[in-house]
Amino acid sequence: MPVRPWSPEDLGRPTDGTWADVAFGLGETYEREGRLEQAAGWYRRAAESGSADAALRLGAVLGRMADAGADHAADELLAEATRWLSGAQDATTPDAIELITATLNRQMRQAARRGLEPAPAG
Repeated sequence: MPVRPWSPEDLGRPTDGTWADVAFGLGETYEREGRLEQAAGWYRRAAESGSADAALRLGAVLGRMADAGADHAADELLAEATRWLSGAQDATTPDAIELITATLNRQMRQAARRGLEPAPAG
């Protein structure tokens, strides 16, 4: 899924270089409150504006959402998390490597669960 760059003009806001910071801050606030869907939305906006930190936080939040979600939704969330984490500018920092490793482990657990599910009778 290609990612369309997002800019403040999309909402009629001025471009002063701080919009990504505001979006990132809102993502942090929602994440602290445990409102992961809202956090992901704001982190996504900041990441689309070029914030490497937001891309990493978005990957982490999507991973947490995958842990809490249904299997089919988890696969999609983990795929998106992987795209954001692998494309982050700071993907070689220890924190980023830890997030990428955690996401890969989540994907392996999902695959193992699918392998243990009984095949549909038919």
